[in-house]
Amino acid sequence: MSTTSDRVDPGLAAGNRVQLADYTARHFQWQVDAAVGVITLNRPERKNPLTFESYAELRDLFGRLRHATDVSAVVVQGAGDNFCSGGDVHEIIGPLLKLKAPELLMFTRMTGDLVKAMRHCPQPIVAAIDGICAGAGAIIAMASDLRVGTSRAKVAFLFNRVGLAGCDMGACAMLPRIVGQGRAGELLYTGRALPGDEALQWGFLNRLVAPEAVQAEARAWAAELARGPTFANGITKTMLHQEWDMGIDQAIESEAQAQAICMLTEDFNRAYQAFVAKARPRFEGN
Repeated sequence: MSTTSDRVDPGLAAGNRVQLADYTARHFQWQVDAAVGVITLNRPERKNPLTFESYAELRDLFGRLRHATDVSAVVVQGAGDNFCSGGDVHEIIGPLLKLKAPELLMFTRMTGDLVKAMRHCPQPIVAAIDGICAGAGAIIAMASDLRVGTSRAKVAFLFNRVGLAGCDMGACAMLPRIVGQGRAGELLYTGRALPGDEALQWGFLNRLVAPEAVQAEARAWAAELARGPTFANGITKTMLHQEWDMGIDQAIESEAQAQAICMLTEDFNRAYQAFVAKARPRFEGN
């Protein structure tokens, strides 16, 4: 099973910074506007399912975002009235039944690498969740940093419903940290849908808005983050991720070192000068 090219982008291999405004995605829509990158899963007639190719391209794009100079925040959304229905039944589930264990492990590692890439890119990711948000779609929403949803959203970790374990793409590690151990267990053992109102109550969603406003709200939130101290925001995201595995003493020391680095930035100086001038700081990410 081949999912993507093994070639390494020469710019990334050299550690060079890259521009992604002109990147053309093959398996979803991608655009950059005012430092906000927008990923639109674009198969609305099928509720925006994923394929082998879109998994791999999403993983690669989030990997490139680690080096991007023109993207400071990211929005993930679905075309039409749904977010993402998960892996395409005909293009993924069917073919998986024909694969042997080594190939299956290649696939599950590749999907896990998408979540790793989302967590390791420094830009905050805002998911705009409407309608169906199931399976791998629920995982992408879970792996995002912030989530805006609607009352008609239905978040479902469906793996149990197709005879698979709920431990997919980091769900058993991440979901309890968002909604709590008992609630995560309920969702992963049963595969039941979590409606938008309940998702807000449980803390899975940060905000609940009308369906016609969900994408605009997510973009506005991402734009607000993009105008902030983006280097410092990247440090915050890194520490939120890394401190899961730390004790309190180690976390405090790591945060002391991280904050000292942020104090060396021009954005920290700009904030002070703006405070003195009783003006709003204009951050530039350095």
